[in-house]
Amino acid sequence: MRKKIVGKGIDPAFMDKHRAALVRRHRQVIYLNDRELEAIDRYCGQYGVSSKSVLFREAVMEKVLSCLSDSHPTLF
Repeated sequence: MRKKIVGKGIDPAFMDKHRAALVRRHRQVIYLNDRELEAIDRYCGQYGVSSKSVLFREAVMEKVLSCLSDSHPTLF
């Protein structure tokens, strides 16, 4: 039987620091009108989205990151 190769793994202190950096501490609130809420509810029902907060977060961050990548600084 072959001996298992044991890797060094990831430093637990690094993992704790990484997890702490990902904790969401800043609350943001948005207001929707009736038609917007109805559209969101219909979308979530049709595509099986169980968490609207994830949907909003992903949509906003996708837009923000695409705008930032489009407006990167140029040399000339």
